[in-house]
Amino acid sequence: MEGVKYTGIPSAEELANCPGRPSEERMKKGRVACVECVQEIPCNPCEGICPFHAITVGDQITNLPHLDESKCTGCGLCVANCPGLAIFVVDKSLDGGQGTVDFPFEYLPLPQKGDEVDAVGRDGQFVCKGTVMAVTKAKNYGGTAVVRLKVPVEYVDQVRSMKRLPRDVG
Repeated sequence: MEGVKYTGIPSAEELANCPGRPSEERMKKGRVACVECVQEIPCNPCEGICPFHAITVGDQITNLPHLDESKCTGCGLCVANCPGLAIFVVDKSLDGGQGTVDFPFEYLPLPQKGDEVDAVGRDGQFVCKGTVMAVTKAKNYGGTAVVRLKVPVEYVDQVRSMKRLPRDVG
């Protein structure tokens, strides 16, 4: 399309039409997967890893993943097992105007629980400060760590990672 700039960052329209995104009502009830897969490519690890069958791709492997938010428990297995790093777990149910975002993180050093970090959006730009609530590197995560950040609830839909931490070079 002439005049369209492709950035690799999903547009607001693509995200709004994404069949893997949970409803606002569901996000306010607790942890739930948010599948931001917007490209019809041959991929379906999320479907196979979900023990609750909450994510389906179907017979056509290029279908976009669909989320059945009523089946999703927010366990997060899909987050670390998505090769496109396109799945997050979000939670807008916390008290005090806070929420959480779980995301895959494949950089070293890993943050530590309690660290205050710079939360970034899909474009890698600063969104807000966040507090690391957990860092999980389970055996069934295939080497990918999953970081849970607590952020102001109004930023849960925007935060998708954190800035890399500086490495010790001494």
